[in-house]
Amino acid sequence: MPTDYSGTWDMTSNENFESYMVALGIDFATRKIANMLKPQKVIEQDGDSFTIKTFTTFKNYTVSFKIGEEFEEVTKAMDNRKVQTVVNWDNDKLVCVQKGEKKNRGWTHWIEGDELYLEITCGDKVCKQIYKRSA
Repeated sequence: MPTDYSGTWDMTSNENFESYMVALGIDFATRKIANMLKPQKVIEQDGDSFTIKTFTTFKNYTVSFKIGEEFEEVTKAMDNRKVQTVVNWDNDKLVCVQKGEKKNRGWTHWIEGDELYLEITCGDKVCKQIYKRSA
């Protein structure tokens, strides 16, 4: 049985976010605002169906998907591009591939203890974020 990702998660660490946003082509002012944010994620999981809601004081973003089913996503939380997205299990990790204008784009989520790890990639830039489960 795959890991249960359901819960509320608060960001505690955000490494290399600036260079990731530069790789996406995000403008200077938006990068400065985004770098100050401490997002909260609410993940709802029902088997292989997921809804991930990301809340900040600047923008909120919701994405829903079913493991293994490709869908068109507009990345409104970041660079507002259309991508073809598919998320699959890799053991207990969620691995997302986003095909579109930017190469090598996607993310990986996994859980260790009460921490949720997220690595987001664009090109050769990787941002590493850690979230802690809310009480």
